[in-house]
Amino acid sequence: MGFTGEVWRMHSGAEAVGEILIDDADFPWLSGRFTAGPGFEGVRELFARELALAERDDDREAWERAYDEVRRRVALSSPAGPVAEFLLHIEGDRAWFRWSDEPFEDGPTGDGP
Repeated sequence: MGFTGEVWRMHSGAEAVGEILIDDADFPWLSGRFTAGPGFEGVRELFARELALAERDDDREAWERAYDEVRRRVALSSPAGPVAEFLLHIEGDRAWFRWSDEPFEDGPTGDGP
């Protein structure tokens, strides 16, 4: 697919949270090198908590609350512009996500974290 080499951007309001340089596309997931922006410190713990809950996979409601906070505070934009919906994980200098131009049907993944 034609995503490799693209730069996707995250922001919180007008503040840059970070960039993801796509180096792998395994539809529907994209992944790449994450470079933190000045706004990342304000949301770093949100992403750490969301990922820890997703990996535990034993309390979907807690994960949904954590991810709702991520979505409330962070927006994701493709090279073409903002996306309507996304599920994004960040760990160290790696990020992986899926997105949609339309809201997901059953929450961020369509079927769970």
